[in-house]
Amino acid sequence: MKTRFDLPDGVHLAYESTGEGELAVYAHGMLLSRQAEADQGLYAWDAVERLAGRQFVRYDARGHGDSSGRAEASDYTFPRFAGDLLALLDHLGADRPVAGMGASLGCATVLTAAVREPERFDRLVLLIPPTAWETRPAQAALYSRLADVVDQGGVEALGTAMAGAAVPSSLADAPGYPPRSIGVPPQLLSPLLRGAATSDLPAREKLARLTQPTLILAWADDPGHPLSTAEQLAELLPGASLHVSGNAADIATWGDRVAGFLGA
Repeated sequence: MKTRFDLPDGVHLAYESTGEGELAVYAHGMLLSRQAEADQGLYAWDAVERLAGRQFVRYDARGHGDSSGRAEASDYTFPRFAGDLLALLDHLGADRPVAGMGASLGCATVLTAAVREPERFDRLVLLIPPTAWETRPAQAALYSRLADVVDQGGVEALGTAMAGAAVPSSLADAPGYPPRSIGVPPQLLSPLLRGAATSDLPAREKLARLTQPTLILAWADDPGHPLSTAEQLAELLPGASLHVSGNAADIATWGDRVAGFLGA
């Protein structure tokens, strides 16, 4: 079932839901969407959708996919995305803790929301954690430069600037990587990149207070999603376990791993 709801600032979020029962809510990565991520074909959610007693919800973040957005950089920070996730839980009538799931930006969204309201989550699934703490300034500078490229030359210039980016060895045999399309309207690209440039994961000491069982799934050799962040999260979060994939075939097992974790 596909539907949408309106946030207090007038932005609407589009989402889809399968199954019935305890909630598991998934947030995608930056510049993607539900459809763009499906086009990549990296994650297979069939096993999660088949789980008995689970309602699985995927949504497009503000400014992405079928959700709307405003051309304001302050709308695209980790805290703002986290607030949207919590508002979605309210809209879904989540009166019990839920499983919070997210990849990259979605991972940051879930962690920021869990630090803010830990009682809303009973377990966490974190895919490809983004740069954080010591590695964040370099990534933030890259986002700012790319925003400048968009401002000066538009989407085509951004595509040219990103064309030479190295493909991580773990994704060298992935047919859908690099992504063939993005899930963001051209007019929102620059504000989105600038909002991301001002964001970072919550402080280590705040994350260390989270006690939820946590599954962390990472791949190797990607500076935008460095293994160092995943490893630090695995050490910080008391209930965390980490799995690292070295190729697309192993990444294809993530859906089954998540289903097993949610069904345990």
